[in-house]
Amino acid sequence: MGVLLKVYEHLSVEKELVILVVDDHQLILTGTLDILSREYPEACIIKSQTVKETLDQLKIQQFNLIVMDLSIPNQQGETAEIDTGIKLLQTLLQEYPRQNFMVQTSYVKALVRIKHEIDNHQGGFAIADKGLPENEMLMRVNLALNGATHTKDIKTGIELKPEWLEVLRLAFEESLTDKAIADRMYKSERAVRNYWTKIQDVLGVYPEDCKQGGKNMRIQTEIRSREEGLID
Repeated sequence: MGVLLKVYEHLSVEKELVILVVDDHQLILTGTLDILSREYPEACIIKSQTVKETLDQLKIQQFNLIVMDLSIPNQQGETAEIDTGIKLLQTLLQEYPRQNFMVQTSYVKALVRIKHEIDNHQGGFAIADKGLPENEMLMRVNLALNGATHTKDIKTGIELKPEWLEVLRLAFEESLTDKAIADRMYKSERAVRNYWTKIQDVLGVYPEDCKQGGKNMRIQTEIRSREEGLID
């Protein structure tokens, strides 16, 4: 009788599971849905392919877990971008502090941009590269469902302040000059130049190394920023 009761309780928990899967790539989405359906056969699994669909779903439904990619579009017909997913995740972390998340993406390093928010999140949070074997991915899903954290894939010594990240974005994604960056950020050019020295120090980009390698410091800074996932 005790064994049957335990089985019944397990099934009851599964029946209560509601999972949202956010991914605009149909093949990956279908694969993830299939894996989760086999692992949690009694769960209700809902799919979303855009930021708009995700926010609409959250207005009408609570989820035990949100499994999401980072490269998604704002709405149907728009281009999927990593920054779009990062901003959505940042918003969700703020608005749903106890929500469980499992970020399944090929752009794991990009999460370093919101590492502070992730570190302070009170719900489960796990990260899985899309290249992980199925059993490893499911292990991380289970951790997140149970409120645990698995973020070793973005453990790094790189810590940039929000204004430093904005300088990188404006310089390398919008191709702005330091003067234009200063105007956009309502800062002095001197302040922007100071930001650059701070950024380069954290990234380990120094004049002597660049001279020996024959590379411009700004170019090397861009290369290092992309390697660390700080910019797309």
